[in-house]
Amino acid sequence: MDRKYIKLLKSELNNRQMLFISGPRQVGKTTLVKQLIHKTPLNYFNWDNFEHREIILSGGKPIIEAVQANQLSKEKPIVVFDELHKYKDWKNWIKGFFDLYEHQIKIIVTGSARLDIFSKGGDSLMGRYFHYRLHPFSMREISADLNFEKKLQKLMMPKKNVLSQLLEFGGFPEPYLKANNRFSNRWHNLRQRQLIGEDIRDGTRIHEISQLELLAQLLLKQAGQVTNYTTLAKQIRVSVDTIRRWLDVLEGFYFCYRIKPWYKNITTALRKEPKTYLWDWSRIEDTGSKNENFVASHLLKYIHWLTDLGFGQYNLHYLRTKDQKEVDFLVTENNQPWFLVEVKSSHGQSLNKHLGWFQNKTKAKHAFQVVMDLPFVDVDCFAKTQPIKVPIESLLMKLV
Repeated sequence: MDRKYIKLLKSELNNRQMLFISGPRQVGKTTLVKQLIHKTPLNYFNWDNFEHREIILSGGKPIIEAVQANQLSKEKPIVVFDELHKYKDWKNWIKGFFDLYEHQIKIIVTGSARLDIFSKGGDSLMGRYFHYRLHPFSMREISADLNFEKKLQKLMMPKKNVLSQLLEFGGFPEPYLKANNRFSNRWHNLRQRQLIGEDIRDGTRIHEISQLELLAQLLLKQAGQVTNYTTLAKQIRVSVDTIRRWLDVLEGFYFCYRIKPWYKNITTALRKEPKTYLWDWSRIEDTGSKNENFVASHLLKYIHWLTDLGFGQYNLHYLRTKDQKEVDFLVTENNQPWFLVEVKSSHGQSLNKHLGWFQNKTKAKHAFQVVMDLPFVDVDCFAKTQPIKVPIESLLMKLV
């Protein structure tokens, strides 16, 4: 199954900037870029491959010769550097390589760690790259085409069984496409061992891997809850600062992500404690937590998509006050509230009265109570401004 990003990336290669493509391990980055260079496989260099590593460390000339960039051609060759961030001095290396050969080649850099974080410090890469974050499959990506020119997609009916298959097997390509429980269990266990036991162990200075694994297990059981660093520190028997540092690492390697509370214009709102969610929602056992994480991941993919494509600056928050008023999510556009989302498993649950209260306080244009068991309705929920119940498929098919 081809990713919908292919057409977008081809158009983006017309710019002078490098493309940085980051995302979780096994999300499909390598498959995606190999589709872009399927006629020229020698243009792919993986830092984990010893022979490729030797070529990279030999300097720019061997690479230019390997990809035949020094020959007359109608188009510049595309050169892909996979997992290059594992090279300690990668920022300076790619900066020098780009500055020397940008007129001869097009460059794509991919990685299973957050390249926007790893690009900070040292010589700046500012102005030399555009960053795209590759997410797992979503309902829209599986069911219909994407319009790269529109902020909201045209509403279309989703494919049959996509919702249930995504919830059960997650959005990572292999387990989703296999749709087999035994394969999925083995795949997810192996992925977590490789992520923590190899990627994080080799890419950081963390030696307490067993305790880091315990933290990952606790996050699995606490997905969607407010993150209490002190409680986690006591459970794992490390310092609060260590917990914060380890969460930064787990977030940097796409195991989890945190969203912060929104408190502007709400005097009693929580201000500091984030909520933590997982990139792989399929491993969450509690149905309510899984549903909330599922929606959070779709919203995160959406705000990253809009931001990466240049529509503006989009962020995801949650809302909670000290007197227990709460709404699951708030999407902001250029630091202004845009729409609220409350997640409910059953249509029998009444409309959350806090939706209207928070909509009034934040001045958000839309307020949706997303319901997991309501069938798709072919009506644009973004045409409504009052708090309203919306089938999950009707909302997600408007996103990406």
